[in-house]
Amino acid sequence: MINPNIPSIDQLVELALPAPVSYAPQTWGWWTLLGLLVATLLVWAARRYWVWRRDRYRREALVRLNQLHASNELSALRELPELLKRVALSIPATHASPVGASLLAMRALYSKTMLTDRTPSRAGSLPQENPGALTGEDWQAFLAKHSPTPLPADFSQQLATLAYAPDATLLALPTEQRQQVFETCRTWVEQHHVAV
Repeated sequence: MINPNIPSIDQLVELALPAPVSYAPQTWGWWTLLGLLVATLLVWAARRYWVWRRDRYRREALVRLNQLHASNELSALRELPELLKRVALSIPATHASPVGASLLAMRALYSKTMLTDRTPSRAGSLPQENPGALTGEDWQAFLAKHSPTPLPADFSQQLATLAYAPDATLLALPTEQRQQVFETCRTWVEQHHVAV
């Protein structure tokens, strides 16, 4: 005999699935951590974008330097000193110095000069903010100050020769010396310090 209390397969019902698990954080600590992470990423991205925009002059100078190096002409050598001056003038830190700091520096320098000597010496003169006005040793010191790698001791003299020497002198320069000047200029443009 068949027992009538035995369940049949027709009586089986599919079980309801539980609600899906939410991937959203369940506590405020995780929301805070997520907010800090997003804020950090936004600050980092804004900083990278600001540096990228600030270094636009450097990228343009490197493009021009590559063009000059590719053209093996006398005018390319003559343009190198001008290109470095334009890059130096474009350095953001040379134009924007805190007013209070520069006024305090001027006051300290003037008071030091007045106490020690009535005739200002070359060492006691005010530092020039405009790199376009620098020549000779001052230009060499500016280039060396902003360069992470040592520059040749006569680099500013080499640049002056390129700018003002007669064509015959430039044509007589050995190829290795021309290459060295181009590489020194490229290294300086790529790696010069910019105060933040």
